[in-house]
Amino acid sequence: YGFINTCLKSLVVEKYGEETWEKLRLQAGVQDSFLTFEVYKDEITMQLVDKACKVLGVPADIVLREFGKYFFEFCKRSGYDHMLRTLGGNLYEFIENLDALHSYLSLSYQASFGFVCFSPQEMNAPSFRVEKNEDGSMHLHYYSDRRGLCHIVPGIIGAAALDFFNIEISMKIVNQTEEEERTGKKEHIVFLVTQNPLFPCKERNEFSSSSQCPVDSERQIENQLNKEDLEKAKNANGDRGNSVCPVKKSHWKTLRGIITLGKGKLLRGFDPVYPKSLWIDTKTFCNGLPFHMVFDKELKVKQAGVSIQKIVPGLQTMGICLDQYFRIVHPEVPFTISSIQKFINSQFVFQTRREMMPESWKERPMLELRGQMMWMEPLQCMLYLCSPLLRSLHELEERQMHIADIAPHDVTRDLILLNQQRLAEMELSNQLERKKEELRILSKHLEEEKKKTEALLYAMLPQHVANQLKEGKRVEAGEFKECTILFSDVVTFTNICAQCEPIQIVLMLNSMYLRFDRLTTVHDVYKVETIGDAYMVVGGVPVPVPTHAERVANFALGMIMAAKGVQNPVSGNPIQIRVGIHTGPVLAGVVGEKMPRYCLFGDTVNIASRMESHGVPSKIHLSSSAYQCLKYKNFEITERGEIEVKGKGKMHTYFLIRNKSATENEIMGRP
Repeated sequence: YGFINTCLKSLVVEKYGEETWEKLRLQAGVQDSFLTFEVYKDEITMQLVDKACKVLGVPADIVLREFGKYFFEFCKRSGYDHMLRTLGGNLYEFIENLDALHSYLSLSYQASFGFVCFSPQEMNAPSFRVEKNEDGSMHLHYYSDRRGLCHIVPGIIGAAALDFFNIEISMKIVNQTEEEERTGKKEHIVFLVTQNPLFPCKERNEFSSSSQCPVDSERQIENQLNKEDLEKAKNANGDRGNSVCPVKKSHWKTLRGIITLGKGKLLRGFDPVYPKSLWIDTKTFCNGLPFHMVFDKELKVKQAGVSIQKIVPGLQTMGICLDQYFRIVHPEVPFTISSIQKFINSQFVFQTRREMMPESWKERPMLELRGQMMWMEPLQCMLYLCSPLLRSLHELEERQMHIADIAPHDVTRDLILLNQQRLAEMELSNQLERKKEELRILSKHLEEEKKKTEALLYAMLPQHVANQLKEGKRVEAGEFKECTILFSDVVTFTNICAQCEPIQIVLMLNSMYLRFDRLTTVHDVYKVETIGDAYMVVGGVPVPVPTHAERVANFALGMIMAAKGVQNPVSGNPIQIRVGIHTGPVLAGVVGEKMPRYCLFGDTVNIASRMESHGVPSKIHLSSSAYQCLKYKNFEITERGEIEVKGKGKMHTYFLIRNKSATENEIMGRP
């Protein structure tokens, strides 16, 4: 189930982070999230475990053990805490009832959902058998359809022992064989479980009601009560004679009255009392327990309840062999008394054999019975106390059975009705979970599209300006006292356009602008616009920086180098560009609502444009103000002298040659 894979994801994310999970998931080739009640293939989980070992560099047994510990906590957080706590009063009882837990969960999940291992719909849950040893240790037998997952068991059992019973345990494998006791090829692992108290005796009283210390306390209470009983017996007559009015009972008398009610003993010292003969006749017994069966060592039926006789008429013939009419579904053991006795503490599930059923049952699903085995030593017979294994009213109807067929005292009647409601709730929960997952995926896609939109918007407008526009705010124009503006164009661009196809011009300009755009990122300058072959950038706008002139100068040097890699479609030679740079104040703001642009205004823009138009091919033309910003910044600059500039008269200008402290790779942003 997705519950298992979700737990594994949660473990990786919590301990190693989202990035590790994403890396692990991609290597395993699985989806990012899993639905709780959805059945997934075993291969998905096995792939995740395998890739986790490789990505984390941890051996498989360590990964599985850690997963086992985390899975126990994950189950508690997922609402199974109380269910797990009530399995047993000590570790032995807890393990002994794990199979019963799997059986219960199969009612709701309609499949075998394993607490200690994952179990897809067509597989069985793992099974457990525990044996006590004289030295207080235990042998835990673990049976599973899947190889290599046994290391999960010590993680879960160890976490449960520590949390529920306040004891530390050590588990080691003492035997690992091919399954012989049960049918099918299964893994059989035997663990030696040794228990060690975690806290001193007094401290454990506060944590666990199942510890040994309370025994001494209860014995003291019992001795105290026995002494009071003797004193009361000696003075009984005197007390009655001198009593004038009722006397309020002391605390100990009240406690004694509760415990000794009916002349019984303390619960820990309870001894059952049996009648000399059984006060129930055979007919009443078979009607009161309508689904029981008694069979001997040869599997010959000695007795059967009335309802099971009605469904399987062959059982009315006493002495027939039980295995002719039933097969054992769980645990998967051979149908022999010795195998049944070995798993006597497990819940047994029988299924009727189709070939032995009446004609009316041929088209119906086979009936399954679930219950416990009890060996009757004096009679050398086995008693199977069972009930129909039905998960819902639909299954009851499929077998053409009725609630009335089940004994009134049998809680199966209530379980069918309650589980019907539970299945409806689970289906609703599953639908909600699917919708939630769909919304999560849609939200993820929406976030990706939002990032693409923002990236496109930030390519057109400065980020802070774009954010203000998104928030519906008005963007005020800003004045920048000093910035550096660059213009460039392609030499003889008009002639090239006249001799080429339009697509050739587009390809040439695109090749050139891609190179220039990359350089804007390298030198952190802002691209204002492109008009035809003209390219305009600015340094110090929209974010003022003191190094605006150096950034634009380095960008200009990079442009000259990058242009050599763009081919003239007419001549086949590298294209030539002119570059002009000027430094001064500007006013900047957003113009228009439809396709808004971030524009620069002021005489500085005009002068920078004049520097470009009056420039020389493959040269970087500087105004005197740009020269003043760069002359002490380790750049090689030559004087051009005075030139006539259209609309400005005579201006003293310069050529930027190179950056004396930067290599070509640094200018181009190459490693």
